[in-house]
Formats: sequence, C-alpha cells, structure tokens
Amino acid sequence: MTYFKNILLLCTIFIGNTAHAASPLKQFEITRPFGTMEIAGIDISITNSSIMMIIILILLNAFLIIATKKKAVIPSKLQSVAEMSYEMIYNTTKDNLGKEGAKFFPLVYSLFMFILLCNMLGLIPYSFTVTSHIIITFAIAFGIFLFATILGFVLHGFKYLRLFLPAGVPIFLAPLLVPIEIVSYISRPISLAVRLAANMMAGHTMIKVFAGFVVALGIFGIAPFIFIVLLYILETLIAFLQAYVFAVLTCLYLSDSFHPGH
Repeated sequence: MTYFKNILLLCTIFIGNTAHAASPLKQFEITRPFGTMEIAGIDISITNSSIMMIIILILLNAFLIIATKKKAVIPSKLQSVAEMSYEMIYNTTKDNLGKEGAKFFPLVYSLFMFILLCNMLGLIPYSFTVTSHIIITFAIAFGIFLFATILGFVLHGFKYLRLFLPAGVPIFLAPLLVPIEIVSYISRPISLAVRLAANMMAGHTMIKVFAGFVVALGIFGIAPFIFIVLLYILETLIAFLQAYVFAVLTCLYLSDSFHPGH
C-alpha cells in the first residue's frame, strides 16, 4: 500500500513538471549547471549527467555501508535488500561462470547495482536518467567487451579464436559461419548499449507524453492519469529487469572468455 501511495505521489509531481516542459525529450537534455569550463580547449564542464552519477555512487556506497554495518541475525529492511541483491547476483555469476569465474562477482555486482540505481532514480521527477544516453551505456558495454576479449586472449592465447567456429561444426561451413560469428561478436557492445538506453528513453518518453494529456484534458484527464500510474509500475519493473539483463549478459560474455568454442 505504501509503495502504491509513493507511485501516486511521483505521478502527481511528474504531471506538475510536465506542465512546464516544452517537449517530452527535454528531460534527456544535457545541461551545464555551472557553465562551460575549458582547459587548453578541452571541455571539462560539469554536466547534470556527471552530477547524477556522482550522487548515485555516493548513495550506493552509503547504502551498502549502512546495510552491512550491523550484521544482525534478524536483518533489518536495508540488510535484507543488500543480502538478497548480493545472493541473486552471486548465484547468477556462479551459474554462468562457475567457481573459477566467481572472482569476477564484484565486477558484475557493481555493474548491476550502479545501473539499477541509475534506472530507479531516473524515475524520480526532476532527476536525470543517466542510462537513457547511449554514450554512457556504450562506454560501460564497450569496457565489458574489451575486458572480456583481453581476458580471453590472456587465458587461451590465439586458441580464443575458436569462439568464431563452435565445436562440432563441419569445416566446410567455416567460410559462412566465421564472418557471421565475427559480426555477431563485434555487435555485442552495440546491442548491449542500445537495449538499455532505448528501454529507458522509450518508457520515460511515454510517461511524459501521457502526463501531457492529463495536463491538457484537465478534469477529464483521469483515464491518462490511471494509465500513467500503471506505466510507472511497469517502468519500475523494467528498470530492474534491464539492470539484471545487463548483469546476465556480462556473465555470458565473460563465460565465453573462459570457454571459447563451446
């Protein structure tokens, strides 16, 4: 019940924000709150995106420190959330990478929590959704792709190239399959980045558009308002699922580094 009341409050604030917004896409605009700053012709301005990421990192660290400070037998709500998220991602990492890959759990868990918090805080009116910008999601995705590729060559040398010709495939199919596998491999960071950014942008834009209908219709805007409430609940679920999908795909890409050609 408390969750539903919070959703109603967020929707009401969101509609109030929409009344002053020029466009549904204005919420994704990069701004420089402190003006433009340059050093040797290089723009080092602090943007709303960078401020939001700093806030998210501070909140994430504060949450984990407070949640794990008092390790009680009967856990508090914060401790329960921290333990559930820890166990869920640890099991996901272990299932995909095995015991030898469990050492990469901190990387996967950090990615999951950071993206989850970016997605969730972006649902708060007047905030900024960092993961709606493909430059951010691509930077994260390309970093994972590069790390997994380097790890594969470190562990297996040039035998890592077996990844492009799966085991058991007849050799005469190699000229056809190898180019397809190479294109598929190179497109990994692109698909990973676009999936996250597109989902966040599409959902937020829809909420903004329907909020505009509520403002325009006035007293007759009850139907769009109900739809916004339902859409907000759906967006909360999508925000979690997209963070989890990102973590799972990271595990799968790292798994290829351990077991190429499988």
